[in-house]
Amino acid sequence: MGTKEFRISGWARILLFLFPYFLIVVVFQFIGLVVAGISIDDPLSSISSQQHLISSFFDLSGTFLVLWIFMKYIDREKFTELGFQMKGRLSDFGSGTLVGFITMLSGFLILMGIGEIRYSGVNFNVSELLISILFFLIIAVVEETLIRGYVLKNLMLSTNKYVALVISSVIFSLMHGANPSMSLFSFIDLFFAGMILGISYLYTKNLWFPIGLHFGWNLFQTHFGFNVSGLDVYSLIEINYTSANLFNGGEFGFEGSVFSVAAQLLIFAGIVNYYQDPAQRFFLPGLLFKRSK
Repeated sequence: MGTKEFRISGWARILLFLFPYFLIVVVFQFIGLVVAGISIDDPLSSISSQQHLISSFFDLSGTFLVLWIFMKYIDREKFTELGFQMKGRLSDFGSGTLVGFITMLSGFLILMGIGEIRYSGVNFNVSELLISILFFLIIAVVEETLIRGYVLKNLMLSTNKYVALVISSVIFSLMHGANPSMSLFSFIDLFFAGMILGISYLYTKNLWFPIGLHFGWNLFQTHFGFNVSGLDVYSLIEINYTSANLFNGGEFGFEGSVFSVAAQLLIFAGIVNYYQDPAQRFFLPGLLFKRSK
């Protein structure tokens, strides 16, 4: 008579994951600080983009090591089951990036049009541009693999998938709680960001679209002159605020603005519409259009 395989519940896996994750990632981050020549006492404003990139690479390495260990020995699944299946899905990365670009371009033009920001010039630097692409790609891969690929995936095994989406979005907001210029409104905005990044995962169990959207959102947010979640990094276009407020997001960036919330609600509704009625979609995969009848 065979024995039934013991399986750890999704909630238990997440709780079990926390201690080794923080332990190993903190060690990797410390190594990253040493390699990058960053002191713990250094203010964020004094850290160069190269140093940020090196530090983020070690964060990626530590996160992926813990996730690989847990997927192999606790979840007993292939690492790709986090959502890295490529067949028929790589175009989703481009679609997500494009949605991020359109959102930030629209926000930039609207805020320019109503006089909330002023164009100040272009700061073209090839090396800084390439570093920013790599940096924001690493950030997107780390956060999406961790929050959507592991946390949301396991929450969905323990509870209703929409409840799981809400909980994972709250966790996503809390992860950014120590960011500069964080406020209650910024927390709410990041919660909605977690919702749009997670909703496609509910339907596809795949990470390429949320990684692309996260990457495009951050990359083009910074290059249209805004801060990114309170972080001031290299921008291709330089802007000035007439005054920091909830229309332009102020020092937190565009994602601290009411226009960001409006854009996120539209994206969320469009993704739901797209996946609930895929036979009627048109134009770009992953976008949210419906044929008119």
